[in-house]
Amino acid sequence: MTVRSPADGPVAADVRRRLLSFGAVATLALVATGCGFQLRRPPALQLRRIHLRGLVGSSLLGEELRRQLRASPGVELLEAPPGADVVLQVLEDSRDEVVAVSTSAGLVRELTLRSRLRFRAQTPSGLELIAPTLLQQQRDMSYTETDALAKEHEALLLYRAMSVDIAAQVVRRLAILGPAALVAPAASASAP
Repeated sequence: MTVRSPADGPVAADVRRRLLSFGAVATLALVATGCGFQLRRPPALQLRRIHLRGLVGSSLLGEELRRQLRASPGVELLEAPPGADVVLQVLEDSRDEVVAVSTSAGLVRELTLRSRLRFRAQTPSGLELIAPTLLQQQRDMSYTETDALAKEHEALLLYRAMSVDIAAQVVRRLAILGPAALVAPAASASAP
């Protein structure tokens, strides 16, 4: 006959398992901080005063672009071009859905969602810093008519995710620009 102590019961096993889990998480946290791991931060922009032109007020992409620019340290969004370091002009902001797959009865089974942004960046005096650039994203989504409301919500979430990605691409392109971009073309124009 085997005699068990109370320390060998299911409660003790549960406590040991929790302690091991906590120890593993604590070790992982220490290793991650020790290797220099940091969460992704918005890129630091050297051009601090930005004027946005051509954005539609209710655009998901416009809202996300404003949010990401404001999240960059020291960036100020101006209402008018005078005093701005750069004028970011939105030439096209569109999104659409295309039927990708349908049944022989004409029922939609898959949609392709697309989001497009065409923009350029200039100085207030008109010097082009970023030529007209097209950024686009697309996502495929299954579709059923019986879940139309849920699928509409899913499409909105996918459009929002595409807007976040496109806005981040724009901010990264602006981060490349610095004060030298404003001065260099004028200096090279005066050279013989």
